[in-house]
Amino acid sequence: MKNINTLILSAVSTFLVGIGSATSQTNVFDDVIALSPNHTSLEAALIQANLDDDLQNPAGTFTVFAPDNAAFDQLATDLGTTIPGLLALPNLADILLYHVLNVEVPSSGVTNGAIVTPLFAGNTLKLTKTGTGNVFVNHAQVNAPDLTTDNGIVHSIDAVVLSGETVVDVAIDNGFTSLTAAVVEARLLPALTNPFSTLTVFAPTNAAFDQLATDLGTTIPGLLALPNLADILTYHVLGTEVEAVDVTNGAVVTPLFTGNTLKLTKTSAGDIFVNHAEVTLEDLTTGNGVVHVIDAVVLSGETVVDVAIDNGFTSLTAAVAEARLLPALTNPFANYTVFAPNNAAFDQLATDLSTTIPGLLALPNLADILTYHVLGTEVEAADVTNGTIVTPLFTGNTLKLTKTTAGDVFVNHAEVILEDITSGNGIVHVIDQVILSEETVVDIAIDNGFTALVAAVVKAELLPVLTNPIDEFTVFAPTDSAFNVLATALGTDLNGILALPNLADILTYHVVSGNVVSGDLVNGPVATVNGSNIIVNLTSGVKINDATVTTANVEADNGVVHIINKVLLESFLGINSNEAISMEFFPNPTSDAISIKGINEGEFTLYNSLGSVVLSGKLLNGKIDLSNLSTGVYQIKLTNKDAIYQGRISKN
Repeated sequence: MKNINTLILSAVSTFLVGIGSATSQTNVFDDVIALSPNHTSLEAALIQANLDDDLQNPAGTFTVFAPDNAAFDQLATDLGTTIPGLLALPNLADILLYHVLNVEVPSSGVTNGAIVTPLFAGNTLKLTKTGTGNVFVNHAQVNAPDLTTDNGIVHSIDAVVLSGETVVDVAIDNGFTSLTAAVVEARLLPALTNPFSTLTVFAPTNAAFDQLATDLGTTIPGLLALPNLADILTYHVLGTEVEAVDVTNGAVVTPLFTGNTLKLTKTSAGDIFVNHAEVTLEDLTTGNGVVHVIDAVVLSGETVVDVAIDNGFTSLTAAVAEARLLPALTNPFANYTVFAPNNAAFDQLATDLSTTIPGLLALPNLADILTYHVLGTEVEAADVTNGTIVTPLFTGNTLKLTKTTAGDVFVNHAEVILEDITSGNGIVHVIDQVILSEETVVDIAIDNGFTALVAAVVKAELLPVLTNPIDEFTVFAPTDSAFNVLATALGTDLNGILALPNLADILTYHVVSGNVVSGDLVNGPVATVNGSNIIVNLTSGVKINDATVTTANVEADNGVVHIINKVLLESFLGINSNEAISMEFFPNPTSDAISIKGINEGEFTLYNSLGSVVLSGKLLNGKIDLSNLSTGVYQIKLTNKDAIYQGRISKN
């Protein structure tokens, strides 16, 4: 019996020891949550959902992300309820199990960007570890890590995490691996997984990130190492939900990264762009926002569009938006030169066209007008050479650049009033006029091979005058042959002519204001732009001074060109117009003789267009015999009683 009693006592002792061992084992519920004064709401919720027993399981290997009381209070506020209201939620157990892993993960074992599956498998948990070692689970920060028990680990967190689909889940679930990796690397998971955010995310595809890497001469790992990666990503996120249907063309919105705005375009076909990136898939809705897939990564660098916006060019900005040119001009990898008309320039154009700014914005060729102001390369003011002809984005006509001897720069007739405003994708030069691509009298000369005339117009810095699309001119255009004849007569060459100090006067002597076609010409003097008269002779064909019009009525949008076979010279050797008095002749034109009104005697000299003396003598009863002169226009100088007279006559 003694042996039997000893055996019984030994067995009981062993049993009691076993019971003692079991009761001394700690668990995440009893020994952390239930004992914490900061987790009473969590304790009540676990009991309400009948999950307290599960967390007491001695065989468990749990990781519990335990929201503190403040976290539950905030959730109640966010949901417009109370703690009892939260405890009555039908999905309370799911919410709580979304906070529990079936594996022990100490804070030291957390890797940034880890995606883990909790006991509630309706969604994953996204873990973040910052460079300073802080740990987040979704948007909740761990505020007391590594509370260890025998059946698991408790990490206290400052927010309740919910399992709803977020904008991050859209990226993960749809294979946006580059975007997801970037969000992880930039430690943006906490911001983008907040279930109570209302975000709009413009999500670049993998191909978009690949293209950005190519454009920057790097790789995806190289992009992930960019020091401004977080800024790049948050430049793609708005703090409000904007569905595609709510996008208005030209809207300028501020993203989470406030270093620059986003410019939205909506085409007439309904296509949407954010800066230069097109939305290829719209309205992927989630519990905390909407995602629009885009085909390019947008960068926040200052563009030529920003220059216009930031400097108050409201008319230009409105026109660019209306013409749907924001996508082109916000491309961060473009290289543009933009000649930007100021508001006054647009106002003047509206006046010239008898319309208003809204009227200009309604022009069917608005996009052509605007792209006529843009070059596809960067050209600083210092690099402009006088007479350069360049092709803008709108190829319907060229731009003619002038650089004066004083250093002023013109593009067509518009003067650059502010130079070299640099941006990340080009240079802006502010101009005082809107330039139009109409065919001008200058284009007629260029397009028809009048190289000498064009060179002379460039040299005389007359391009700004003659390219004005609103003014109208009549140009008598000498051919190259005509310039060669003049050069020979002067004993020089074309360069010698271009070096003449009165070159501008010679050229403007070939220009009459207004649009005068050949049918409107009449015999007699016609005032030119330089103030002197030319003589029109219609007796046999059309002659201007001694030059014959060989081709008439070459029409331009700002006038008409008549081609002539001689260069017109408005002054002759030996006559000083400041000293001479004008005199009248009749008949003029004449076929044989002329009479001088009011003068009966004196000595005369006649000069041809090259300044050579062709006839001289004395007046006979106020008349001069011209019968031996060939047809042409001549300059006459008459001296009478110390007075000097001058004039022009035309011989048929």
